[in-house]
Order: sequence, then structure tokens, then C-alpha cells
Amino acid sequence: MQFLHSRFYLNSNDCVRVALDSQANVLLMGDSDFNRYKRGDSHRYYGGLAKRSPVVLGAPHPGFWNVVVDLGGYSGSVRASVAKI
Repeated sequence: MQFLHSRFYLNSNDCVRVALDSQANVLLMGDSDFNRYKRGDSHRYYGGLAKRSPVVLGAPHPGFWNVVVDLGGYSGSVRASVAKI
């Protein structure tokens, strides 16, 4: 499984901005769900398929959050930049 990954500490009022060069899945999840994602197990996340860029996702509560960009198993490539705002 190939994906792009960034990890941030976010407060409740913080957001991440993800700029993409093509459509992709943009997922925001906590550490335990990220570990499940990497194992291919069922996991919870905020976000989903992004057809337009940029994508802005907010943290529902303070903590460490993982931003994942993937193509959902499809072939191709995507470039992304991720920033805390």
C-alpha cells in the first residue's frame, strides 16, 4: 500500500490544508486508526475522496493527527502539500 503521510499535533480549532495535483483520498485520523489503516483493518477517519483542491479538515479534538493521501488502490500518482493552518 502506498500513501503520503504527515503527522501533526492539532488543537480543537486547528485545521490542515491539503493541496493536490489530482483527485485522491484525503484522510484525517488518530494514531490508533492510522495503525489499523496501515494493517488494512477497519478504521475511522474524517475526509474522503477529494475531487477539488485544496481540502481543509479540522481536528475534532486536541491530539496527534495523521493526514493520509492515497489513491484508494488505483494506479497513478499524486503530489500533495500538507500544512497546518
